[in-house]
Amino acid sequence: MHFAYPGFLFLLLLIPLLIARYARGAAGAPLVYSDIKRVKNALRLRGGGVRTRIAGDGLFALRLMALILFILAMARPRTELVSTQVYSEGVDIMLTVDVSGSMNLIDLDMQNQRTRLEVTKDAVKRFVNGRGNDRIGMTVFATDAYLQCPLTIDYDIVDALIDQVHIGMVPENSTAIGNALASSLNRLRYSETKSKVIVLITDGANNDGQIDPFTAAELAKTLGVKIYTIGVGGLGTPYVKVTTILGEQLRPYPEAERIDEKSLQKIADITGGQYFRAVDVNRFQEIFDEIDRLEKTEIKSEAHRRYNEMFGYFLIPALCLLALEVGLSQTRYRKLP
Repeated sequence: MHFAYPGFLFLLLLIPLLIARYARGAAGAPLVYSDIKRVKNALRLRGGGVRTRIAGDGLFALRLMALILFILAMARPRTELVSTQVYSEGVDIMLTVDVSGSMNLIDLDMQNQRTRLEVTKDAVKRFVNGRGNDRIGMTVFATDAYLQCPLTIDYDIVDALIDQVHIGMVPENSTAIGNALASSLNRLRYSETKSKVIVLITDGANNDGQIDPFTAAELAKTLGVKIYTIGVGGLGTPYVKVTTILGEQLRPYPEAERIDEKSLQKIADITGGQYFRAVDVNRFQEIFDEIDRLEKTEIKSEAHRRYNEMFGYFLIPALCLLALEVGLSQTRYRKLP
């Protein structure tokens, strides 16, 4: 609780002065009485002077307490009620994931023998679950591009649809990066969100599709969409899992298509994004952590202050005490003329 007009509290300094003045004049204070009969018998009542003094002190105390409460009421005591309204400006993010046959190669996580796509799915899920107020969608592509998940803030749905991503869900003979970017842009072009992002994840080079990747990047720039590109693949020779009479084994696959890093760098540069190279599991996580820092949700808060006025809790008792003092002084403890 605080006071809106604390200057009135200086009037409380008058209270000691009033008490001192009353104490000096108490010896000559007039006798109070409730009726004529009591006045006639005053001299015969044992201890009458003491009762008279007590009555006078009581009336003064009532008047003094009423004055204190009036002063506190004038200082306008109140409590502050603050309500905060939070506004968040989220980011619309389209994850664009390569599901061509080469994503079945193993080189990012040799210890657990996980494919590039399996490592990608784990990194993407971790990224999604780390966002707060962003809409996230997903496009998968190989020879062509398909929408796997529309933009949504239901991250449980996004997680479930990421789990369903697999090699072969899209014809996998080639890689149509331009078509994939165009498909993701089609989902972002009507977005009214201030920040729009595409995260392109691929391990190859554009070798199919009707749309050139650089044309798609220029269109993204026009629409205010930033593209982050991630090249997936280790620095050495990848491996492929094969089934033999001895069970599943890893065999080198030196003929694997190499990442077109120059094109991925150019796509990112055109739109103001960045290119990253994921060479292992840890680097993959670091890349998404960096994108997470670069594309932060903008959060604004606005505080609304309201006040609960408390002066009534002082004013009403003050009036009651004053009424009681006046009533007693005019009846039971009425002063002699």
